[in-house]
Amino acid sequence: MARENINDLLAFVAVAREGSFTKAAAQLGVSQSALSHTIRSLETRLGVRLLTRTTRSVSPTEAGDYLLQRVGSSFDEIEAGLAAVSHFRDSPRGTIRITAAEHATNSVIWPKLSKVMANYPDIVVEVNIDYGMGDIVAQRYDIGIRLGDQVAKDMIAVRISDDLKMAIVGTPAYFAKIAPPKAPQDLSGHNCVTLRLPTHGGLMAWELEKDGHSVKVRVGGQWVFNSSSQVLRAALLDYGLAYVPEDMALDHIADGRLVRVLEDWCQPFPGYHLYYPNRRGASPALGVVIDALRHRV
Repeated sequence: MARENINDLLAFVAVAREGSFTKAAAQLGVSQSALSHTIRSLETRLGVRLLTRTTRSVSPTEAGDYLLQRVGSSFDEIEAGLAAVSHFRDSPRGTIRITAAEHATNSVIWPKLSKVMANYPDIVVEVNIDYGMGDIVAQRYDIGIRLGDQVAKDMIAVRISDDLKMAIVGTPAYFAKIAPPKAPQDLSGHNCVTLRLPTHGGLMAWELEKDGHSVKVRVGGQWVFNSSSQVLRAALLDYGLAYVPEDMALDHIADGRLVRVLEDWCQPFPGYHLYYPNRRGASPALGVVIDALRHRV
């Protein structure tokens, strides 16, 4: 439909509802003569009279009433939709989709967002646990969360955690059967619970560093998972060594259920960052989530 036809229909709806060319012209911000010309042109194009005019009033004909009921309600829905959209600009509401690894979800997203989301009942947070490095724009995510050195350079990045450390742990019962490793090369003789990465299908190497010397150890064992929590669970059940984020193991180390080894080879590395594309006019809901996750020293 041509734009001028839409404007003519809007003019017709205004006249029919106001019952007056004078009032409708004032509402639309046009002259009464221009409005009369618009209505006559619309009636001519449609080939039917839409309004009955008298010296005192204007009322829709049967055809005009039929058109008013259908077109008028459609314009009302459009107005209501536009008003609803404006709320997204003025108040935090809507769905924020986040992609993150399991550990980031458990250690950062949930602890931080759970404290503030009760204040924003109109915000829905959808978290997809994913170890892949997908395109958040193509996959329609609002935010991605990855380690600092994994964030694409064309994204806006915001730090959301301290630096992290890994821990290599096993149970006392496991070490009763085999001596703890003293150096990275000793890991080849151990049953190591491993993590499979979805990005290329390979097993995650255990990255170790000491005195400026870095090594990536390819380990193996009886159990392979794609979840860090399951890797830790297997280690707690005496199935071998686990290589997990330090905070996942600290309580178990403190209570004696796990023993830490090669700690001097586990150095800090850049913590989690959220990232998102440079979008003008980002929604208030996105701003709330970013501010809640932002790392504060």
